[in-house]
Amino acid sequence: MAPKIFIDGEHGTTGLQIVSRLQGRDDIELMSMPAEQRRDQEVRKSFLRDADIAILCLPDDAAREAVTLAADAGTRFIDASTAHRTHPDWAFGFAELSSEQGARIASAQFVSNPGCYSTGAIALLAPLVNAGLLPTDYPVTINAVSGYTGGGKQLIAQIEDGSRDDAISATYFSYALTLAHKHVPEIVTRAGLSRLPIFTPAVGRFAQGMLVNVPLHLDLLGKDASIATLHAVLADHYSGGSVVEVVSLAATSALARLDPEEMKGTDQMKLYVCGNEEAGQVNLVASLDNLGKGASGAAVQNLGLMIGG
Repeated sequence: MAPKIFIDGEHGTTGLQIVSRLQGRDDIELMSMPAEQRRDQEVRKSFLRDADIAILCLPDDAAREAVTLAADAGTRFIDASTAHRTHPDWAFGFAELSSEQGARIASAQFVSNPGCYSTGAIALLAPLVNAGLLPTDYPVTINAVSGYTGGGKQLIAQIEDGSRDDAISATYFSYALTLAHKHVPEIVTRAGLSRLPIFTPAVGRFAQGMLVNVPLHLDLLGKDASIATLHAVLADHYSGGSVVEVVSLAATSALARLDPEEMKGTDQMKLYVCGNEEAGQVNLVASLDNLGKGASGAAVQNLGLMIGG
């Protein structure tokens, strides 16, 4: 019998993207709660408890509530909210984090989907920390720009509907000015940092795509750190996989620019190692779709691991 999959919050931005990826598959049974019953808690509870796997596309408090409603029934969860990303009992849903992470996800009852910015940052930082090239107390800075769909329905409406009183006309804007973005705790935890990074996110007037930049000073890194050794560590870590590509140094050096929409519409991620060896400076860059590997694509990837598909 095909596993039953329920998307709690299927009408939100992430939920709709997941539905589009799962529709038509014959290896699962996709459950859908009638629109007129979406606010009926008993109906919702029944769907959650009847599902083999529930994918939560909800605010944090609602996600926690969903788990309390159905965990005892044996329902397995993929939570796309921030609620459980640093919880020790939840498998972190970034299969490429280590050679064992895919197996952890496959066997887990509880899986937390990473945030979009943190997917890029952790992908760049964790292998370097594990290799001893990046000290855990390094003063990391992360600069990133995302497509506006990452902000959910309200931000989408503010940007796309110029007639609104709260319409946003800017082509680019920074936010999280107090440096307390919700993705920082998972970046610290999952990358193995002991010092809080300074994270400055921004939004551009394009729907999907993302660049995450991590600039580093080579003389503050581990012994023998160079552009080549950093690239080698990343390339070795992600070798053999089909989701994360570490672009060659030759291909990177031939580029004049990086486009944040490069990975739009895909569920993959590219990593670049750029820099100036003579100046002792390097810039690590992750390019991904904020709704792909940064959200819905990752959830579907985790689902595949959990059902053995």
